Amino acid sequence: MATTTATLTLSSADLTGDALSLSTTTTLTKAGTLTGLSQTTGVARKTTSSTAQYTLFDGDAYGNGSHKVYIKNTSAVATEYATIEINSEQMGKLYSGDWTFFPWEANADTNDIKITPSVSTSFTLEYALFYE
Repeated sequence: MATTTATLTLSSADLTGDALSLSTTTTLTKAGTLTGLSQTTGVARKTTSSTAQYTLFDGDAYGNGSHKVYIKNTSAVATEYATIEINSEQMGKLYSGDWTFFPWEANADTNDIKITPSVSTSFTLEYALFYE
């Protein structure tokens, strides 16, 4: 059984007026079980030079399950972002240095994860999928 853990730490000296320090860790498991996720795409990068939308993960290719997605905008330019869309719904935008980690149940071709870069110059996203 594979064991993969994810940890998130948030800290700030002045966000709430007091020091903020939160940390949580979880083991990535298959849906409804304590069995670890056993598949990954590995960490990869995709560089584009177009504002055309593209499919990062095809919903038909992964099926039902407790999948986890990691995406990071590697740009150093503050105004450059990538729009993330799932099932034709905009999930949000990742600006320079931003990253996200979220659950995804692929289960249909309509649940593709699609990316639209904000610039037509060289733009790179880092990504990984952990799945059943």
